[in-house]
Order: sequence, then structure tokens, then C-alpha cells
Amino acid sequence: MVDPRNTTRLQWLESLDIKTEPAHVRKSSIICTLGPKTQSVEMITELRKAGMNIARMNFSHGSHEFHGKTIANVRRSEEVSKGRPVAIALDTKGPEIRTGNTKDGNDIPFKAGHELTFSMDPKHLNEGTADLMYIDYPNLHKVVVPGRTIYMDDGIMAFEVLECQDKAVKVVARTDGALSSHKGINLPGSDVDLPALSEKDKSDLTFGVEQGVDIIFASFIRTAQDVCDIRTHLGEKGKHIKIVVKIESTQGVENFDEILEETDGVMIARGDLGIEIPAAQVFIVQKMIIAKCNVAGKPVICATQMLESMTYNPRPTRAEVSDVSNAVLDGADCVMLSGETAKGNYPLHAVKMMGEISLLAESAIAYPPLFNEIRAAIHLPIGTTEATCSSAVNAALELNAKAIICITTTGTSARLLSKYRPEIPILVVTRNYNTARHVHLSRGCYPFHYQKPPPAKAASENEARDQWQNDVDERIQFAIAHALDAGLVKKDDVVISIQGWRGGVGNTNTMRILRANIEDPALKMGSAVTSRVGTPIPPDSPDLRPSSRAAKHALSPNSKTVVEPTAKK
Repeated sequence: MVDPRNTTRLQWLESLDIKTEPAHVRKSSIICTLGPKTQSVEMITELRKAGMNIARMNFSHGSHEFHGKTIANVRRSEEVSKGRPVAIALDTKGPEIRTGNTKDGNDIPFKAGHELTFSMDPKHLNEGTADLMYIDYPNLHKVVVPGRTIYMDDGIMAFEVLECQDKAVKVVARTDGALSSHKGINLPGSDVDLPALSEKDKSDLTFGVEQGVDIIFASFIRTAQDVCDIRTHLGEKGKHIKIVVKIESTQGVENFDEILEETDGVMIARGDLGIEIPAAQVFIVQKMIIAKCNVAGKPVICATQMLESMTYNPRPTRAEVSDVSNAVLDGADCVMLSGETAKGNYPLHAVKMMGEISLLAESAIAYPPLFNEIRAAIHLPIGTTEATCSSAVNAALELNAKAIICITTTGTSARLLSKYRPEIPILVVTRNYNTARHVHLSRGCYPFHYQKPPPAKAASENEARDQWQNDVDERIQFAIAHALDAGLVKKDDVVISIQGWRGGVGNTNTMRILRANIEDPALKMGSAVTSRVGTPIPPDSPDLRPSSRAAKHALSPNSKTVVEPTAKK
């Protein structure tokens, strides 16, 4: 019998077979950018059915009225299919530089060698032509010099500076392209003096708090102080909102360690990053950032041009498929679609394709050695909650368990379970709807919103403990029932649960080994096999004997019956 814990990565990969179905439901979350084509309640509902977990609003485009309508439609869609929370993310404009609007709203094609003027005069904001285009950075003429290159639209178009004038810069196109409204501008090598939080960003963040968004994608973060400034502006009303920084500049990469300590999560925005640094180096930054986030147990998102060709084509390129797959293999918690769903012709196809690619990529992950690598990278000592989560993932591996049930208030224990990358689903049961939405950021987390109110305050400490355990058992039964309905587990599968020994935040220290059966006697007031951290379990317990299935599974990761990808979250 092969011990699953000793399986090597090469043994795992050697066992892969394209003829067998994927071994598990999708664990990576899919973020979709919503635009005019996908703003309706009906379309949002279809995107959710296709696999969308987080809806992104890009505040570089659109008005508050437009985004307010989109947010309202997302919440209406949730009402259509209750029990399947979807998170809403506000992506700030940040210290970005963008073009104004073309005069008639249409793209303006040009050829290499074409000369034009970039104007910083606001009167040209909506008057873009082939000869003149507004740029919303007042100091552009002060930070560039003749011979310097200005990039547009994620570096697709390049312009060489010919002359700097008052409120204008004369340039010549070095590539063919088309001038468009609201396209991003990059100035590699120039010292851009824009604040991390512009007045527009402050207005947008205030709007986001009022609208009840769940996540902020903070653009062009360069220092840890930038994160603190955003958190300060969100204030008490926005303290529940998670901040995910976007690393898009050389300075952000250089200061990444201090930024990681302050942020709730990270997005690798590869478009602007690939212009700020040589494109060939972006993959190194991607792997470094993902690895550091994995070790820290913080969510990480891979974004930009992941299925770009599907904006206009029904099928992705082979390179795009490999890009998404490798982001998942690197350890990304989420993968993101931008124009593919915001303005593309095939938004549903793109989401479904992203789900299919992610599902297959997850089958190629060597889970036992990955778990060991993560544990080896952790600095000891760790906290009680993390020790419980690590032990639960280890027990799930040894028992060939099919799910881990996490009873949580803030989502911290769910995030720490995800950190150790179990192959099986993490069923997150919470009364806090904000938490149910937030856990979409972490890989493998399936939120279940438990709406029954907590029990009334007990008269004594003993009564409180009994009351607490009864309430926990009811929530576990709730999770098992819904997991059975969703096909996440089968009746009598082994499942692991973690919980606190009492109510409140930060008390998680108990692991239980159960069966996926709501009639399991282990759920009748504490008769479960229970392991507090440091307490041994009898080695001859039938539930603790690794089965031959578990050993075989270590070498055949894609041997389980496939469950529809839409079961993810």
C-alpha cells in the first residue's frame, strides 16, 4: 500500500490520464467583469449559473448610476437563486492615466508613422480625433522627454515623444493601432507623481460603502501606506470590506513584502505590470507573488488577458488555455475575466471555458506533496486555529475524506483551511452573509449561509456549552444536507468538521470525524470522534484506518466521479 503522504509530484503527474474524468469539483473562483452586455439581472443570473463567483465593477469606466444599477441587479439575481452568494468587487481607477473620449465614440485607426498630439487640456476631453487625443494626466509634458516611449492599451500601441509643449505632447506612432476612449496609458521609466488615492477614488470608495460592496480591488498600490489610506477612508461602515491590492508597477513589486502584511489579498494585474517591467519577467513576478501569498495564507488573483481572444471568438487559443492552467497550478485562488465578459460577444462561453480549464488544471495538482511543502514553509509556532486547520487537512488526506465542514463567523478558519490546499471541498457554514461572500476569494471554499438565529443567552456556563454544541451540530447537519443535494458528497462519505469550543471569534480548536449522514449518531451531542489539538485519537478506530482507496487515489487524482463545475460556490 502506498502512503498518500509520501506520493511525489512526479508520481502524481505520471498517473494523469486524459481519458479519465476530473477528480473533483472546481475549487478556483471565477471573477467576471460586468459591462453593458452583462448588466441585466437575466445575464448576471446566467453568468452565475455558468460559474461566476465574484462580480467585478471597473470604476475606470462608467458612472455611479451605471454601477449602482449593476450592483442592484447582482443582488436581485441573488434573490432569484437564494443560498448561492456572489461577492461584488469595486475596482478603483487608482493613479491611472487614461485617454479621453473619441469625438463620435468610435475607434480611430492609424498606421505606424502617424503623428498626433496628446493634449492635457480638459476642453479636449470628448473631442478625440486622429490628430488630437486627450490624456487625463496634467503633468504628462513634465515627466516625459523627447525619445521616451508612451504605451497605450496594455502596451499594444507605442508612441515616441517628439516634443513637449505647454499642456501638450507631440508624438509619433511606432505601431499600427486604433485610438479608443478610456484606454490606459503607461509611462515606463517616468516618475509619475500621482497620489495613490485620487479624489475620484475617494468618491468611488464612499459610493461602494453606501452600496454594500464586499471587496475593493485597489489599483496601482505601491506601498503598504497606500493600503492603510484606503482602509482609513473606508471607515467604520466599511470595515467589513476586504482590500485586494493590484500589483502593477516596479515599486509595488519591490515593496511587496510590506504590502502583503497589510492587505487582505493580492491581484497580479499583468497588463500594466508587463509594460512597467520586461514582459519576459512577468512570469517570475507571478510565481513569486503567488508563492508568497500561498505561504501567508492570503488570497491571490491572476488577471489580464487570460482568455482575451474569446472577446470576439467562441474558442480560446492554446496559449490562453495554458496560461489559465498554469495560473491554477502556480496556486492562484481566483482567475479573472475582463473584456471577455464586460464587452465580449461570448461572455457565457468564456466563463464556462474558464471553469473547464480550471477544473482540469486542479486535477494535475499533486496534493499530498503540496500539503507537505506548505507545512515545511510555515514559520513555527502557529496559532491554535491554524494548527487545527492544518490537522484537519492532514486528517482528510489520511482518511480519504470527501469534504471539510468549517463553522465560522469571520471566515478566518476557512481561509486557513484553504491555505493548506485540501483536494476536497471546504463547506463554509456561516450566519454572516458578508463572510459567505468573502470566502469566494479563497480556493476551495463553498459558502452556505445559515439563517437560523443563534440560541438565546444561556443561564449557566454548562447550559451555554450544551447549547453551543447543539447549535454547531445543527449547522453541520445543514451543511451535510446541502452538500448531499449539491452532489459535493455522497451519503456516508467521511467528512471532517472544525469548530470552536465555544461561541465567538478566534476559538477554533476542535476537529471532528463524521459521516455524510444527517442521522449520524456522532451529531447527537458530542458522541463524535473528537480531537482537540494535542489529544490523540485511538489508532485502532475504524474511521482512522487509511483505505486502499485513499492510497490508490494518491496516484490517481482524477479517478472520482465528476460533478458539474457550476456546483462550485
